[in-house]
Amino acid sequence: MRKLDINNRRYLGSKYKLLNFIEKTVNENCNDIKSVIDVFAGTGVVGDLFLKKGKEVYFNDYLKSNCYSYKAFYEPVKVDIKKIENIINKYNGMQIDGENYFSQNFSDTYFSSNDCRKIGYIRDDIDKKYNEGKINEREKSVLITSLIYSMDRVANTVGHYDAYRKIENIEDKFFMYMIDINKNGETKSHISNEDANEFIKEVKADLVYIDPPYNSRQYCDAYHLLENVAVWNKPRVYGVAKKMDRTNLKSKYCTNKAVEAFDDLIKNCNCKYILVSYNNTGDKSNSRSNAKISDLQIKEILEKKGKVKVFEQSYNNFTTGKSTSIDHKERLFLCETAEVCEKSQIQLEDSHYFAKSPLNYTGGKYKLLPQFENIFPKKIDTFVDFFCGGANVAVNSNANKIIAIDKETNLIRILDLFKNYDYMEIVNKLDSIIEKYNLSNTYKKGYKFYGENSSSGLGKYNKPYYLKLRDDYNHMKDSSERDFMFLTLVIYAFNHQIRFNNNGEYNMPVGKRDFNSSIRKNLLEFCRKLVVKNISFVNTDYKKFKLDSLTSNDFCYFDPPYYLGDASYNENDGWNENKEKELLEYLNEVDKHGIKFALSNVTEHKGLKNEILINWAIENQYNIHNLNYNYSNSNYHLKNKNQVTKEVLITNY
Repeated sequence: MRKLDINNRRYLGSKYKLLNFIEKTVNENCNDIKSVIDVFAGTGVVGDLFLKKGKEVYFNDYLKSNCYSYKAFYEPVKVDIKKIENIINKYNGMQIDGENYFSQNFSDTYFSSNDCRKIGYIRDDIDKKYNEGKINEREKSVLITSLIYSMDRVANTVGHYDAYRKIENIEDKFFMYMIDINKNGETKSHISNEDANEFIKEVKADLVYIDPPYNSRQYCDAYHLLENVAVWNKPRVYGVAKKMDRTNLKSKYCTNKAVEAFDDLIKNCNCKYILVSYNNTGDKSNSRSNAKISDLQIKEILEKKGKVKVFEQSYNNFTTGKSTSIDHKERLFLCETAEVCEKSQIQLEDSHYFAKSPLNYTGGKYKLLPQFENIFPKKIDTFVDFFCGGANVAVNSNANKIIAIDKETNLIRILDLFKNYDYMEIVNKLDSIIEKYNLSNTYKKGYKFYGENSSSGLGKYNKPYYLKLRDDYNHMKDSSERDFMFLTLVIYAFNHQIRFNNNGEYNMPVGKRDFNSSIRKNLLEFCRKLVVKNISFVNTDYKKFKLDSLTSNDFCYFDPPYYLGDASYNENDGWNENKEKELLEYLNEVDKHGIKFALSNVTEHKGLKNEILINWAIENQYNIHNLNYNYSNSNYHLKNKNQVTKEVLITNY
């Protein structure tokens, strides 16, 4: 069977013929591109170009029909090719007599009546097979995309679905081809179905490629039929063109708000380079074809981010057939972002950038690391991080050897996952659990898919699925699978906290967030740090650590639960006065061994003073360093903003 490639579609504004131009521009002007965001991905051919070059690619489009295509071609899930081929062969051999939604609404318009009956039957059957568990989500995407691509080859149109040709007797032409996919799913791809301006706030890459709509012609109008088939909610259709309600699919880039929308988009790009495709379609005979953003406006907006270069190439574009295009040129606006690029260069030159733990552990010290760097010893043989938590401090140490200690067994098991598995292995495993339990995945689908937004969060949607996962975890024996389940729970839990009841069951309620782009980015950077570190994670109580194993060239850092704190680890008498005194006595022993130490704590909180801590530091002539803190994930939030919390670092040197 002949198979269709990703570019085998008729699509307005497709950049397939411009790929060489785009590639040449990037190769000659952009350095060290490892990741690319395709904000308005369309058919996906530009993302495909970079994916084949080994780049990590983020595909996004607001049309679900396009997103099914990205999933089909690139989603990292295995597909049974033979099974799909057999299904398609059976479809092609069928003669469908009964009527269905598609034939009732579209017969003898874009397709013949017989072809409509077959298309409708096939689409119904794809959902049936998926609901019965006979095909997985990616296999469903392969079948839907194969159907859409095959329809597009024979549709009675001029290449879009704003109208159909008036033909009395439409021939039966439909034949379903399979698309040519990466069967093993081994790609660095990420797929989202979001509004572009919301999507761009959630992602970061070296290069952002932007190919927005140019004029008044809405893509949801041009491809409403294929979008209808993809979503398959069977809506009422109306008018000669048989369109469904597309209100929620209208793009601001096709309206007088285009400039405002573009400005907002560029402002939120987090990248080294921005590459914008746009063309000189202004002042054409048909006003609907006029460009909504001028070249000058594009250049001025981009110059707010950095240095801009403009490249152009003659191009005979695919139009709707109602306008003419003389001396048409496709333009590429390349912006090298000033501040982000500078920062990226620093990070490339200096391996000592700070990686943030993906665990968002309560009281984590990521934001204090620049201050710690000025206080900690410059040269350390062995760095011991007691009460390591999310390991923000440990993983960013430049010591020759790092030991991260915590008595929370499950926490150490997660940290070992980060060390023993590579980034993509972890991501694929988590995504598999997320799909299995039907948890939200805004990284791939956005908030809109779940009927929620960032402000309200995802707790209401996720709660029943989260509780099922939590229950399964609590009744499962130890295994690597259970560890990945626990990591998933922590990501979806309230404030990402770790807490167990007296029966040893994890009992945190569901939170507002999910495995979003921010956590994925932190995970990637954290794993990259671990690869180059001589680090071990140890599950033990700090008092069991043998100080005799250390020398004066070593360093101990302590970040215990705070006696004055309100965090979950202080519940049920978790940390009390006796434990505070025991720790301070242990620190005196560290000092007696001639080992440098630093202790994180608060001397004042909510109007209370830790007199035990203050007196101990004064009596032993230890140094108290006052710190500026700004925690985003800890329970230091005060109703009375005038109440002072004094974060300190106490050292014996």
